[in-house]
Amino acid sequence: MTIRHILIALLVPLTWGFGFTLAKAGLDHFSPLLLMGMRFLMAATVLIWFVPVPRGYLRQICGISFIGATLQYGLTFSGLARMDATPAVLLVQAEVIFGVIIAALLLGEKPSVRQVVGIAIACFGILTIVGSPSLDGQIFGVMLIFSGTLAFALGQVLIRQLKGALTGFQLTAWMGVMAGPQMILAAMLFEGDLVKQISTAPMVAWATLLYLGLIMTVVGYSAWYFVLARYPVPMAMPVLLLLPLVTILGAVSFLGERPDIIVLLGGTIVIAGVGVVIVDPSVFTKRQKPE
Repeated sequence: MTIRHILIALLVPLTWGFGFTLAKAGLDHFSPLLLMGMRFLMAATVLIWFVPVPRGYLRQICGISFIGATLQYGLTFSGLARMDATPAVLLVQAEVIFGVIIAALLLGEKPSVRQVVGIAIACFGILTIVGSPSLDGQIFGVMLIFSGTLAFALGQVLIRQLKGALTGFQLTAWMGVMAGPQMILAAMLFEGDLVKQISTAPMVAWATLLYLGLIMTVVGYSAWYFVLARYPVPMAMPVLLLLPLVTILGAVSFLGERPDIIVLLGGTIVIAGVGVVIVDPSVFTKRQKPE
């Protein structure tokens, strides 16, 4: 990668990592589905003008939006609301494990020996985190996080079945159009008085929402799709290993979290295992040129 492209790639873990931390703060004022619903509607409002209507795919996008956005974010951020950001973002890495397993079951993609070893390492790290005394009484939050990562992995498999028929921006925009109202409706059914939440929210809550909708989603995904359009996926994926590190830095700096040594040790093992799964060393032995 060129220096310019590396800097653009680094925007991904920076915007997404700090976004995860700020979302934790935003959940002090907004319920999970309401916060995510407003986030997706805001992002869709910005992007919808720049992409065509995905005619012939609206029904599929609706289903993908429900599983890969509404269900996934509803579960993941409901879990985040019940536990610290540091162990939560480390447990979210389970989406890589579920992704490989679901791809094998539904798409017939046999994992390599390297990936199986990486999954085993990551699972050991996850067990280490879950066994930490600091997570006592947070098992419900942990289960919500795992359920959300499973929904995310399934959603990604459904997206792959579109076989590249839609661009990344097109998919992001129209998933926002559909997932936003889905989340708001679910919030109305399950999360109480939304009008009171909105009317009493302080400026810091609205600033958090602006970050999630514009910076984390629009800028972060724009940078991600820019990199994916120019480099092989195995070369782009390693940058995501920085995401939990950025989130932990934000959680310590802004939320005052002090993760215990067991969580940090387990997190290190998880990141190492995920790295083994997603990083293909053979890609880096070849000379890669951006288009």
